Amino acid sequence: MRNTVHLVTYVDRLGGGRITELAALLRGPLKGLFGGVHLLPFFFPIDGADAGFDPIDHTQVDERLGQWQDIRALADEVEVMADLIVNHISSRAPQFQDFLRNGSDSRYSGLFLTAETVFPEGTAAADLEVIYRPRPGAPFTTYSLDNGEQRLLWTTFTPQQIDIDVRHPEATAYLDRILSTFAENHIQSVRLDAVGYAVKRAGTSCFLLPETIAFIGQLSRRARGLGIDVLVEVHSHYSKQIEMAKDVRWVYDFALPPLVLHAFAFRTAKYLRHWIQIRPANSVTVLDTHDGIGILDVGPDRSQGHAPGLIPSEEIEQLIERIHSNSSGESRLATGASASNLDLYQINCTFYDAMGRDDLRYLLARAIQFFLPGIPQVYYVGLLAGQNDLQLLAETGIGRDINRHFYSRVELERALQKPVVRDLVRLIRLRNSHPAFGGHFRAEPGPDDSVSLRWDQGVEFAHLQIWFEEPRYRIEVSAHGAAEPFIFECAVRALDDD
Repeated sequence: MRNTVHLVTYVDRLGGGRITELAALLRGPLKGLFGGVHLLPFFFPIDGADAGFDPIDHTQVDERLGQWQDIRALADEVEVMADLIVNHISSRAPQFQDFLRNGSDSRYSGLFLTAETVFPEGTAAADLEVIYRPRPGAPFTTYSLDNGEQRLLWTTFTPQQIDIDVRHPEATAYLDRILSTFAENHIQSVRLDAVGYAVKRAGTSCFLLPETIAFIGQLSRRARGLGIDVLVEVHSHYSKQIEMAKDVRWVYDFALPPLVLHAFAFRTAKYLRHWIQIRPANSVTVLDTHDGIGILDVGPDRSQGHAPGLIPSEEIEQLIERIHSNSSGESRLATGASASNLDLYQINCTFYDAMGRDDLRYLLARAIQFFLPGIPQVYYVGLLAGQNDLQLLAETGIGRDINRHFYSRVELERALQKPVVRDLVRLIRLRNSHPAFGGHFRAEPGPDDSVSLRWDQGVEFAHLQIWFEEPRYRIEVSAHGAAEPFIFECAVRALDDD
């Protein structure tokens, strides 16, 4: 992955509806901002049960967005990342439909994971209690085959997303076919979506097992053999992220968003500073994504003796309430039992709203993201300092849709003129162009109410200081070796605390 800021977006939600229109944006008003773009699922269909994360066919571009030739053309201009949805397949996929028709005689019968495969003696209440669940309820759905036989199938996320047995030969062939299609069409990197749930074993949490780590390694090697880089997507206790980062190319820094929010809300960088000292350098940094703001990533690990998290549990609860307050209660409407298709460990809210729509604090949060080691990704709603979409939430009843707005081209161009967005664009250009960010990083010591992040390469340097109490900041960078450094000033100012 190129050491620049990358964009994360749906093709049809950022100023148009087709891949060619997105490419035109990246050549036009967004020119020079992003060295790569993560295209959220563009496969057939984009409007299933989970906004494209339940594809019928990974190897087919939804014709409403374009064709593979459009992906190849885009990849000739910027690095393109696609999702490899590892854990499941759509109930409407031809492989599953063949299984429903032919049962055990289907060549795909072993592709789909049944409860019996993992629990041949049947499931007891104790078995179900230890299974790690992202959402309420049992992880199974009963499907009736055409011959009248019933099968209890694993459905970790929704009944329409059928878990596959990733260790079965048909699953290997299925995933390899997708990777080969990606490579043929110039996809440079993949995100392994929901891969933490991929391997299940009786008597365990069925989440991020040693066998899962081994599977991730095997799949990553096959991808790299095709010239495809790999980013692993797992929400888990921070210690697991640190361990996993030793064995894979890239992991997400999902702990960063709540830690940054905590620093501004509590006016202390104590926990953020600690994380900066121990976090993996091979991280993809985010503040917002197509999912919610992760809380699990900074919380305790209840599966291993209640290992403490990065933030004390009582302060996590206070932080959640602060986010709800900052968003005027809008995030509460989209989180937990208030909305369907929910994730228990995430708060659904735009990051701009979670920051109380405070322009300066929002920009300083982005500055922290850009100054940390790793590859920064900016979600399209965050790029435009987007606000919660209550209308879309009301229409769909899906909590995460509050942060998945459909921007028309007019809306996009209007948003790009907002002072906060113009300052953000300047920060992105600084991160992309300044040579210091290819050098040596250090977090300088100081009081708990501040952070000091510095990059040096030869005579070039970039230095960020933030004092959270006010807040106050200083961004100082070398000016191509000149004696006098350049002071980066944001045009916007913080909102009054009142």
